[in-house]
Amino acid sequence: MSLTTRYESVAVDGDHFDAYCAIPEGGEGPGVLLFQEIFGINDNIRSLAERLAGAGYLALAPDMFWRVERRFERKDESGMADAFAMVQKFDFPKSVGDIRAAHAHLLAMPECIGKVGAIGFCLGGGLAFAAATMSRVDGRSPDAAVCYYGSAINDMLSEVESLHCPAMFHYGANDPFISTENIAAVEQAVTGLPDTQFHRYEAGHAFSNWDAPSMYNQDAADLAWSRTLEFFSDHLA
Repeated sequence: MSLTTRYESVAVDGDHFDAYCAIPEGGEGPGVLLFQEIFGINDNIRSLAERLAGAGYLALAPDMFWRVERRFERKDESGMADAFAMVQKFDFPKSVGDIRAAHAHLLAMPECIGKVGAIGFCLGGGLAFAAATMSRVDGRSPDAAVCYYGSAINDMLSEVESLHCPAMFHYGANDPFISTENIAAVEQAVTGLPDTQFHRYEAGHAFSNWDAPSMYNQDAADLAWSRTLEFFSDHLA
């Protein structure tokens, strides 16, 4: 059986939203919640879901902008203005309920075996942190979280005491959207927590996004991804 993809319908608040799903060869694996950048569930996020599935994980990328516009997506830097407009309308507190719904949905999928991790990029880096600190399904948090350059994390540092799972953080040292002071504040807040790693790269914001050429840094992206897969292998297998 080869890797397959489909959309799942996730129930929440008497409604539903879509989530892109990539299923590994063999039809099952540990789960990973994949949280989008401000560009929505686009080619970059779908490809990341498929890369996770290629590594043996059942990847689920929920449409976090559904309350504003379902299936919103933009391709690259040309969609930045539209993407920022979506962020202005995004209800972060309500998103925690959507995260929890996606978490529960993934755990209940028959293809999901064992543990569930969370990973996110840009906006999704903050959502992955929110998943790790605030999403509980039957008292269970995600089993590991990886946050790429999540600017919203600084607004949630009071939740760090609820970060009980292993966590990894990736930041570009030259990020024009997240100050060096804010990056240092996150590092200070998580230093000393068990099974926590913090990495900086000679790169800017969204360095992992191959679909945004002015931001993409292949060396940093490849190194961060190899560290991410090793981290998930250690904590989700």
